[in-house]
Amino acid sequence: MNKTVKILIECVLLVAIVGLVYVFYSSIMEPINFNKEKARRETVAIQRLKDIRTLQVAYKSVNGKFTSTVDSLKNFYENGEMAVVMQIGSADDSLAMAHTDAIKKARRKITNEELYKLYLAGDKNLVFSIEHKLAVKDTLFNDRPDFCIDSLKYIPFSGGTPVTMEAITKQVSGVQVPLFEAKMAYRDLLKGLDNQLRINLDAERRDQNRYEGLQVGSITAPNNNAGNWE
Repeated sequence: MNKTVKILIECVLLVAIVGLVYVFYSSIMEPINFNKEKARRETVAIQRLKDIRTLQVAYKSVNGKFTSTVDSLKNFYENGEMAVVMQIGSADDSLAMAHTDAIKKARRKITNEELYKLYLAGDKNLVFSIEHKLAVKDTLFNDRPDFCIDSLKYIPFSGGTPVTMEAITKQVSGVQVPLFEAKMAYRDLLKGLDNQLRINLDAERRDQNRYEGLQVGSITAPNNNAGNWE
């Protein structure tokens, strides 16, 4: 065997070894990278489902039922109002309690609305609560500068696939109970990732009798609006 052939064989072997190492490394890293990206996407999706739940609960407090469309939640957020209880003073403040009781005894039919007028007029030594109606958008998500009502409708990373949502009223133990659920399937949430790993994930969830994705609430079994990640 001459020197040239020997060098050629060594080069071929080196390339083969590098290729095998790459294939082996990829086979190890692919599931790791998949799970890492899955976790990242789930974090975004879970926050969106939590926001849907927050709006659904607020919507029900006003309308007595949940809604089946995110568009209705958007309209509620942008144009609706909800009652908020404002607590003035503290029951632990004995002087303020005595002062408030004295006013109530002197004016037996005084309402909390009238007490509130006294409070606004300058009497800060009062203890009472009063219900106000405030705009939903001025009440919810004020601590969330990144909140975007327009994105609530869509599954993140899906390219525009809408969230699946349903709402019904179901009889449970003889009582009519409003229920809702909102879902994001993994096939949409994990779009663009390794498809076989996603298929395996779906199969594993089905074997465990679990939904193949993220879900909040349930229209088949009351679960106190819990998420399946909780």
